[in-house]
Amino acid sequence: MLFLEFAELCNRLEKISGRLETITILAETIASLSEEDLPHFSRLILGRPFPDWSGQKLGVGPSLLYEAVAYVTGKKREEVIDRLSRVGDAGVAVEDLLSQKSQTSFFNVELSLSDIMAALIEISEAGGGRSQKEKIRVIQRLLSSATPLEGHYLTAILLEDFRIGVGEGNLRDAIAQAFSVNPRLVEYANQVRNDPGEVAVLSKRGEDALQSVRLVPFHPVRMMLARQGTILGVLEEGKPVAVEYKYDGARFQFHKQNAHCKMYSRRLEDVTSAMPDVIALLDAALPDDVIVDGEVIAVSDGHPLPFQTVLRRFRRKHNVAQAADAISMVPNLFDILYYDGEMLIGLPFYKRREMLCKIVHTYVTPQLVSDNEEEIEAYYHAALDAGHEGVMLKLQDSRYTPGVRGKDWVKIKPEADTLDLVVTGAEWGEGKRAHLFGSFLLSVRSGEKLVPISRVATGFSDEQLAWLHDTLQGDIQIEKGKMVYFEPRLVFEIGYSEIQKSPNYEGGYALRFPRFIEFREDKDIKEANTAEDIEERYEQTRQLKKPAL
Repeated sequence: MLFLEFAELCNRLEKISGRLETITILAETIASLSEEDLPHFSRLILGRPFPDWSGQKLGVGPSLLYEAVAYVTGKKREEVIDRLSRVGDAGVAVEDLLSQKSQTSFFNVELSLSDIMAALIEISEAGGGRSQKEKIRVIQRLLSSATPLEGHYLTAILLEDFRIGVGEGNLRDAIAQAFSVNPRLVEYANQVRNDPGEVAVLSKRGEDALQSVRLVPFHPVRMMLARQGTILGVLEEGKPVAVEYKYDGARFQFHKQNAHCKMYSRRLEDVTSAMPDVIALLDAALPDDVIVDGEVIAVSDGHPLPFQTVLRRFRRKHNVAQAADAISMVPNLFDILYYDGEMLIGLPFYKRREMLCKIVHTYVTPQLVSDNEEEIEAYYHAALDAGHEGVMLKLQDSRYTPGVRGKDWVKIKPEADTLDLVVTGAEWGEGKRAHLFGSFLLSVRSGEKLVPISRVATGFSDEQLAWLHDTLQGDIQIEKGKMVYFEPRLVFEIGYSEIQKSPNYEGGYALRFPRFIEFREDKDIKEANTAEDIEERYEQTRQLKKPAL
């Protein structure tokens, strides 16, 4: 498939509002692809060239792109930035600039999907002191051969800002339709393999191929997620639930096979080298050929330390041994996904817990099984007294559903009024914050879009503001007066007193008294709260405020 055909399809899909029409068009395209192009297409149509589990990253910020576009179009970097600021969409701006470029030695090579993927792999593998120059060189080469429309969608892929209205659900149903397979099997295979490209190829081979997929060590899957709720709400079903501590730490997935161990973060990044002390503990405690789910906390004098202490270790690249000596890290295991060649995610939770306790004798999180509200409340307060965030309530018959935030796991903690929001912009400060960002624009996920819902200016230390200024400089895509808009990648945990209806933000709601709580660098923007979450919380609050009749 030519990349121009791909770009034309993206342009067509962007103009379609109906889900069924989108799926039909995608299915027709998918059915026509070769087995070589099929995985490339299935990843790129979501704007994710690499499987989440692979650890491959493009690492292309707006600054690199500006330099490459300026070179290819024969314009000054400032002109490129100005055009992008006025247009407001990087892809559209690059398309416009390429259509006006003054150099003439372009469009001499037709780009295929395979060409694009080979170049993206080259970008991801660029390392060392010359990595930035190598990335710019590859981007220049691509843009030199790209038509304006190709440049539009190539830009969106490079900046990881690819939103054409095709989500994972649409792709799942299109793959199922293209190859006449059950969409539930497609979804199951994607949960297990965590790669839409591989799943598309398996779907082409038939339902038997989809049913045969299995977890394997060192191929991490997304972690099962919890929703917020109440103890009474969970007990309404009248069944005993498992109650476990909710730790203020960093989620991890630990894989071991043939005495080889790796640890992955919540974002599926390989953090093995940053956590040698924890790796040694788990290696000694666990048998071979196993995948477990857990959370690591920092401990001092027997008491847990704040989440940021753990996160600093996850990010650490140098002097790891000294850091390990300075602060004790303790793993806490609460689930098992795979053991001795057998995939366990389809088993009910109580069976997985039995297996975990059978093969591991240390580091397993304590658990209470009860249907008594008072007993669970007492356990919850004991967890708080011990310095933990609260408790998790887990349905005994729940399966492990990678990447899904369903109703089977519920978190209970006192700071219920917090949201995980994506940082999409900022405004330059005044006074002592004149050379820093003074407030930040926050957004929720709404389908494939990010929709503004609030600003936050309080809760930051001077050190945090300085760090944010340095960190976000390379992510600036657009500047309009005192406002800047970022390539979205950072998630803030935000506290608030109330959600209110508001015409001031595109999301239709606003947060009253928002305040910064902490950075959630362990979370991907796909894990941020959604517009549906906001509406649900607003309705819950409204119901509580209604006067009794």
